Amino acid sequence: MSHPNAAAAPAPAGLNNAQMEAVHHLESPCLVIAGAGSGKTRVITHKIARLLQAGYAPAQIAAITFTNKAAAEMRERARALVGSRAAKPLVVCTFHALGVRILRADGERIGLKPQFSILDSDDVLGLLRDAGATTDAATARRWQWTISSWKNQGLDSAGAAQVVADDEERVAQRVMERYEERLAAYQAVDFDDLIGLPLKLLRTDAEARSRWHETLRYVLIDEVQDTNTVQFELLKQLTDHALPERRGKFTAVGDDDQSIYGWRGATRDNLRRLADEYPTLKVIALNQNYRSTSAILRAANAVIAHNPKLFEKQLFSELGEGEPVRVVESDGEEHEAERAVARIQSLRGQGGAVAGGPGGGAVALRDFAILYRANHQARIFEKALRKAQLPYRVSGGQSFFDRAEIRDLVAWMRLLVNPDDDPAFLRAVTTPKRGIGHQTLAGLGTFAGRWKVSLFEALFAESLGAALPRKAVDGLHEFGRFVNDLQHRAGQTSGAEDAKALLQGWLKDIAYEQHLYDGEDQEKLAAARWSNVMDFIDWVSRRCGGEIDTDGGLTTESERKTVLEVAQSISLIASLAERSEEQDVVTLSTLHAAKGLEWPHVMLVGVNEGLLPFKSEEDDMTPERLEEERRLMYVGITRARQTLMVSTLRRRKRGRELVAGTPSRFIAEMKLHTAATQEDPKARLKALRDAAAARVAAAGKPA
Repeated sequence: MSHPNAAAAPAPAGLNNAQMEAVHHLESPCLVIAGAGSGKTRVITHKIARLLQAGYAPAQIAAITFTNKAAAEMRERARALVGSRAAKPLVVCTFHALGVRILRADGERIGLKPQFSILDSDDVLGLLRDAGATTDAATARRWQWTISSWKNQGLDSAGAAQVVADDEERVAQRVMERYEERLAAYQAVDFDDLIGLPLKLLRTDAEARSRWHETLRYVLIDEVQDTNTVQFELLKQLTDHALPERRGKFTAVGDDDQSIYGWRGATRDNLRRLADEYPTLKVIALNQNYRSTSAILRAANAVIAHNPKLFEKQLFSELGEGEPVRVVESDGEEHEAERAVARIQSLRGQGGAVAGGPGGGAVALRDFAILYRANHQARIFEKALRKAQLPYRVSGGQSFFDRAEIRDLVAWMRLLVNPDDDPAFLRAVTTPKRGIGHQTLAGLGTFAGRWKVSLFEALFAESLGAALPRKAVDGLHEFGRFVNDLQHRAGQTSGAEDAKALLQGWLKDIAYEQHLYDGEDQEKLAAARWSNVMDFIDWVSRRCGGEIDTDGGLTTESERKTVLEVAQSISLIASLAERSEEQDVVTLSTLHAAKGLEWPHVMLVGVNEGLLPFKSEEDDMTPERLEEERRLMYVGITRARQTLMVSTLRRRKRGRELVAGTPSRFIAEMKLHTAATQEDPKARLKALRDAAAARVAAAGKPA
């Protein structure tokens, strides 16, 4: 019997046989091996509809992704399929957002108050410098990576002490101990804790675990090959129900050929573990690709065939043969960039033949992507695109939320939520400056450390006057009263207009606009920063009005929230947010950042030994490393829908030297015919027209 909140979901028309099987399989755990462009999001959203038909309540279904962007897309597609009423209670969010949800509800059971703070990377770096008594950011950053790696393996400082490999790691482990003490004192967590602490809760607290089993009765996991050890264990805790008939109620979707995040702890072995730990696991492969032409898929299949397989699949397409994959050789980086720009201009000039379907028209700049292995390769392409007056964006560039002015305001909001958040306190009390100097703050810090309280709590201690001059104490008290008053008003104010009025009044009270103009030599730069602040205020206000939900997806049904309620989730949103304005610009992106995206026309550049596969002089190219680099090449190839150009260098820069370039072994592995590498405008135009005709013929088929 269907749940009363479930809309009458349509039968999953337009699914191919493998997709249909994946959607309808509910009897046991299910692993969907979803090749690139094979419609995995379609399968997940149709499976949500199937679960609603089977009697699950919307709030009992969780779909977990890795990015806010993926969650927003999934939420929108689910809403279109099952209707707004059924979609609203669905839990569609990232792993980290689910961790926040669990900790806000039950964190007190492991000593965490509901208003805990979420520290961003810079806050963590500051705490580690303090814990390790160093001013060197590079050293603190190495500790940060090491500690994060341990946490992703499920280790705390005590566990790390058992695995340290050398003196450098031994120092990092001692820093980790002091770092953990500071997190506990500040009632704060870092991003790794948003997975590790929920796992600890579910492992150690049977009552909480039982409650979450009842709350989330079916779990869908996207990109399961990207999970690290702790994320995989959290999935197990959420689905390992005590009742045999309820155990393993999940569908995991992933692709072992697209596992490219080994450097951050992800392991495709988790796919193998699913099969080992769930004997009744049903494995279904999606082989039909709805994105790329046959020529592109043939090259992708040929490359990835050199890697050992966990699960067999062979991608195929019904979109036509398409233009042959082209390999070009350039004299050097500048020549390569010039050829990439010339290709963009040439394809745009051909107009309707490659306009992406019926109706023709010019090819948009957003249809092009230049993909490379490492960030430093972008510079020369930026220069060439600027020279040609072609607008572009660098994927993975500075986020809106990384701007100093936005980080200032986020720190204030964190302080309103959790006054014990010392990093937020220090940023807020000094931005803008209010006559509270470093000596005062150092004295306050010493006093707080002696009494083991937060800086904000120490500020109101009766004995503080014995430790600091009267003027300093008065200044701190004034700041404390202002924060308390703002916190009270933020907890009472909801709705977009009232929230905006409160926030604008706050900025006026602290003279933040004047602070920006005082800090910039150029008035134009200060005005741009103030414009960013106004965008932020508008963004928060819309959340208070219910126009945007707290997981980052647009919705019109969200409830009105107070400013304080929005502030509680703002750290997570700010840290994971991906502002993806649909601008008509060329995309420059690393291969890692390109995963999950697609473009009609793709150029893979710098495809040389040493770059792709990447190898530094100190590193050995282990078989495992080579396999992951090959998967990276496969991901790059499968981003292309209509045309793919692979570019290699005869000579390339290595440091300050110019060295001979060796084409990547992956080019030979693509098994392209020589003719495919030649420039033949007539043949290319015919192939493009054939591909466009095939797309017209395929219109109406599942995408």
